[in-house]
Amino acid sequence: MKTRIPTRARWAVLISAGALIVTGCADTSADDGDKKDDAAKVDYSTRLINVKEASGQPAQGGTLRVAEYSEARTLNPTQTFPTGATGGNIMAAVYDTLVRYNHETDEFEGQLAESLESDDLSTWTLKLREGVKFHDGTALDAEAVIGSLQYYTASYGMNATLLKQEITSLTAVDAQTVKIELAHPWAKFPNMLASGAGMVLAPAAYKNPATFKPIGAGPFTFTSYAPAEKTVVTANPEYWDGRPALDAIEFVLLGTDSTAYETLQSGGVDVAFLRGSEVVDDVIKSDTPAMVNRQSMTINFSINNRAGFPGEDKRVRQAIALAIDPAIYLQRTANGAGDPTKLLISEDSPWAPGAEPMPTDTAAAKKLLEEAKADGYDGKISFLARTDQASQSGALAVQAMLEAVGFEVKLDLVQNVADQVQKIYIDHTFDIAAVAMSIPDEDVFTRLVSSLGSTSPTNTSGYASPEMDQLALQLQAVDDPAEAREVLTKVEALWAEDAPEVGISSGGMANAWNDDVHGLEPSAESMVLFGDAWIAK
Repeated sequence: MKTRIPTRARWAVLISAGALIVTGCADTSADDGDKKDDAAKVDYSTRLINVKEASGQPAQGGTLRVAEYSEARTLNPTQTFPTGATGGNIMAAVYDTLVRYNHETDEFEGQLAESLESDDLSTWTLKLREGVKFHDGTALDAEAVIGSLQYYTASYGMNATLLKQEITSLTAVDAQTVKIELAHPWAKFPNMLASGAGMVLAPAAYKNPATFKPIGAGPFTFTSYAPAEKTVVTANPEYWDGRPALDAIEFVLLGTDSTAYETLQSGGVDVAFLRGSEVVDDVIKSDTPAMVNRQSMTINFSINNRAGFPGEDKRVRQAIALAIDPAIYLQRTANGAGDPTKLLISEDSPWAPGAEPMPTDTAAAKKLLEEAKADGYDGKISFLARTDQASQSGALAVQAMLEAVGFEVKLDLVQNVADQVQKIYIDHTFDIAAVAMSIPDEDVFTRLVSSLGSTSPTNTSGYASPEMDQLALQLQAVDDPAEAREVLTKVEALWAEDAPEVGISSGGMANAWNDDVHGLEPSAESMVLFGDAWIAK
């Protein structure tokens, strides 16, 4: 039986405040086009849809085929983003996580851990299960958890900078208990242990950094990896919760979302991770079983704020933001699917403070660009996108909107998501790029810090604002959206004023599967756990 770890309070229904964001630019009626009629809006709320209870006992055997959104070129969770869209499903299958987020109860449940408790949100006690072993036979005990956490933070995995700042001590109270001391109260700290930092690595996995080995304690063991094709994992007979019903899982790459969904419908794969606006809308409107995860900023344009790039000048960034009409972009890329908005937090999220989005105002954009040009800017800028048809259509729409206000735009098109990630997140060699901040309702604070924090390695734009850092940190101990409304209103205002990025759409992501698939367990970061999965025969 899995132990539930309740949050301090249930999310309250948030009554929108009538706060306006001051942008310093004239408003126009163009922003009305960013909003869909209520009757046309799709419900992206986080929930299971069309899932029927299975009859009979789980069938044993078989290979589950899962279509991935992006290739995980490494299973080292410190070297890739451990989210459902970027290899998190595979890594969770191999490593498992210390806790799991249950969207239905808004609670964190024990997974590798029996419990995670705190009386003050600053001191957390992690109690591990007895007898859990890594794939190499060594014990998953308190020392192994501490070693894995230290390796994760020292190697700057996702959210590691924040963890390094906040974790003041890790103590092995006994073989099964870890005491974690934090610098400040942190309401959503359990979410860290439901995602990358909670993927416990065996000491042998990282003993030699040059030869990292994917050794965990998850329900499956790593078997093989064929670049740009598939990753195969095999059932772990010694898994703490019993041998999985499945014999193996193949995580395959099929290209576009539409291809993955079509292959799912034809039975070519059993599960598919989908994030394209149009395909997610189709899933929600269909009778396909799925887990929908509402996220704010499912599409945004990151503007490189770093020295030597056009976006270093705030006027250039503001001109870009004012020139872009999100509704036009979504019409070109997804036939209007998605929820067009420049807001950081979706207006349908319980965390939305009720702010107004930055308008689309071409006259104001032209004026700002002319001022920047008068100070020596040549007006040239590039837009990074992929080569698939939808991305190219979107890139052409962006090019037209920016050129309409006076920019000279060059398109920089790459072949796949992995190359896109390399340029944006690692090399930082872009001017503007289509990305996804993907702010989940279950942990708004952490995503804001990781995406906009001045020292965060996952801050794609290079935006550095002490004021934004302080505002984000004011959310750290907050577990109730109503208590966050005032500070989030200020966050939205500063976001619009500084324009480090451009919001395009909020919406949803979906893990979808066929009717004969059962036992999938959704968790944090849009990930799915496969330990209890099985295929009806």
